[in-house]
Amino acid sequence: MLIFLGFSMIAVFMYLILTKRLAPTLALILVPLTFALVVTATGAGEPGEEGIVDSIMSSIADFAPTATLLFFAIIFFGTMIDVGLFDPLIRFILRAVGHDPVKLVVCTAVLAGVVSLDGDGSTTFIITVSALLPIYLKLGMSPVVLTVVANLANGVLNILPWGGPTIRAATVLEVSPSALFNPMVPGMVLGVATVVVLAWFLGRSERRRLMASGRTLDQVAASLRPSPVGAATSGAGGSDIVSSLDPERPTLRPKLIWFNLGLTVALLALLGLDVLPLALVFVGATAIALVVNFPKQEDQLTAIKSHATSIVSVVAMVFAAAVLVGVLSGTGMVTAMAHGIVAAVPEPLGPWFAVITGLLSMPLTFLLTNDAFYFGILPILTEAAGHYGVAPVEMARASIVGQPVHMTSPLVPALLLLVSLARVNLADHHKKVIWRSVVCSLVMLATAIALGFIPVGSVEPQLIRSPAAIALYAVVAVICLWPLVNRFLARRRRPAPQVHRGPAHTLVELADELAVDAAHLPQPEPVLARTEGRPVLVLTEGGTRTHDGHVGPASPSGNR
Repeated sequence: MLIFLGFSMIAVFMYLILTKRLAPTLALILVPLTFALVVTATGAGEPGEEGIVDSIMSSIADFAPTATLLFFAIIFFGTMIDVGLFDPLIRFILRAVGHDPVKLVVCTAVLAGVVSLDGDGSTTFIITVSALLPIYLKLGMSPVVLTVVANLANGVLNILPWGGPTIRAATVLEVSPSALFNPMVPGMVLGVATVVVLAWFLGRSERRRLMASGRTLDQVAASLRPSPVGAATSGAGGSDIVSSLDPERPTLRPKLIWFNLGLTVALLALLGLDVLPLALVFVGATAIALVVNFPKQEDQLTAIKSHATSIVSVVAMVFAAAVLVGVLSGTGMVTAMAHGIVAAVPEPLGPWFAVITGLLSMPLTFLLTNDAFYFGILPILTEAAGHYGVAPVEMARASIVGQPVHMTSPLVPALLLLVSLARVNLADHHKKVIWRSVVCSLVMLATAIALGFIPVGSVEPQLIRSPAAIALYAVVAVICLWPLVNRFLARRRRPAPQVHRGPAHTLVELADELAVDAAHLPQPEPVLARTEGRPVLVLTEGGTRTHDGHVGPASPSGNR
């Protein structure tokens, strides 16, 4: 009963979000509370020591530092955008990508991947969105593409040892982090390559839309250059992100750019060193940034209020997610679901427990927090796998391949920050990112299996890594990739689409073409003749034209 209620709660919650029947914040609160009442009324729950109410309040307390961090992180990086810290970076990116939106989307994947090396998703999303979102909006490109690509890149690199999941798995199963992570490096590299390929395809679709609109990256670069003093500007005012890059905006602080850069670098260094609580670091840095850049109290309040929309939405969703986590743990649903999964695995599939765990890590880490999965479910799965000779380190490796899917979960505060900063609907983001994240996870899992680091039943690892097996992998890869290659070649052979620029352009171009054609026609000498007593000037071989404009047929004799 409890297992059914747990999976039903998750299904109802996802249905309401993806179909946009409820706002994510409301779905995160109302659905868990409703099922908590059902569990309490039916007596089906297995509450822990705290009980359901205390578990919810404990989760809210645990999420408070994260909410504080995101609250002040939005203000800090929003202020850095307003004062112009990222303007040079944006202009550099425009020069680097040239005229191609495909390069811009691929650049998004590269930038998000590089920043993800610090292991913190919030920092990755803040920097990526701050640098690239204004360009996407000015080009008319979908911000969902930005969030999808950044989310995928960060998800693949979330298995880094200092990222969190790897350390959790190594700690709970008492294995060496290096023995867990090092064999997964080839899969991570191929996962990153998969993200770049997916970004390339997304960029091609956006380029087609951009060509239809007639906008180019040159126009965007020109709009970011300061105009001469006294020149009129066409940028719209307001708090829109596009106008936040207006080179004439009053919030610019060009004389403080080096101070703001030093403050940001110091902030990122403290985040990497982890010597102070992250929330405290952002609180202090935000206060310093506001005081130095906006000495007047009125300007400080205006700077804070300008980011109120993003702050309220992301902080509300963080505390709402705490309610879901509290209900899952307080009712005993997590433990019941874990035991139910173990019981559902047939005994002949026992040696495949590592592969099964890798597949289950995708939906389970999406539906649960990392703590709930690694500390609550993974030990139960590992204990069951031990009866079939599967080593704990192999289970640990399989458990981390689902991180690209986990990073798309609404229970991840960094994701809530990403969609809030980009002003993207969570359902629109999920529709494009979930299946792509599954592809990345499957690539990582297949690589680990092919290299023998995750066992496949009773097959010996040496057999999996044999030359014959490698040749088979190559054949399968060619078969799987051939449709994409064939589609690419077909598009290269297809003529480039014509950009529609309106009827005025069409008429002018038609007139130019007719003029060119007429210039290449033979020009006969004009001949004067008489037809019925009137002078006629012959212009063409198809007829005669009189002085009054009348066109008559040629004479039967052929005399022109």
